[in-house]
Amino acid sequence: MYILIPVDSDNEFDAKITTLVEMKTWALVEFDAGKAQSVIFNKDKKALGVDWIDYVILQNKFENSFDFMNEGMICLSIREEETIEEIISAFAFKELDEVGL
Repeated sequence: MYILIPVDSDNEFDAKITTLVEMKTWALVEFDAGKAQSVIFNKDKKALGVDWIDYVILQNKFENSFDFMNEGMICLSIREEETIEEIISAFAFKELDEVGL
């Protein structure tokens, strides 16, 4: 399964989630067996090389999530997590909030 996160850097260890407006690049996390298998970065989400993205994680529930929902993604928002590692850990333990209409 793939998880998309808007981040402020293409450094896996320093990147922090950010708003869609302030985003510098996308982090695409391949999640399997309860942990992140790989992380790739690209400014263009269509160029990430995958056919289907399961989840998008947004900085807050007020972000514009309609386009992601129209693409079939489940939209989640963080609580206090910032780094990719913190977000993936919260995802694994179902500690993220679902963004709904």
